[in-house]
Amino acid sequence: MALSVSAVLLLAILVFILIKKAGMKTLHAVVCILFGFYLANTNIAPTINEVTSSVGGMINSISF
Repeated sequence: MALSVSAVLLLAILVFILIKKAGMKTLHAVVCILFGFYLANTNIAPTINEVTSSVGGMINSISF
C-alpha cells in the first residue's frame, strides 16, 4: 500500500510539473488520468502492479 501511495504522489507531482513547466495541457492530463483509471480495470492491471512492486523492491534494496 505504501508503494502505491508513493507512486501516486510521485506521478501527481510529475503531472503538475508537466502542466506548469513543460506546456502539458490540462486536457492531456485528464486523458492520462482516464487512461490509467480504465487500465486498472483490465486484465493487465495485476501484471503492472507486480512490475512496479518489483522495481520498487529493487530500488529499495540498493544501498549507497
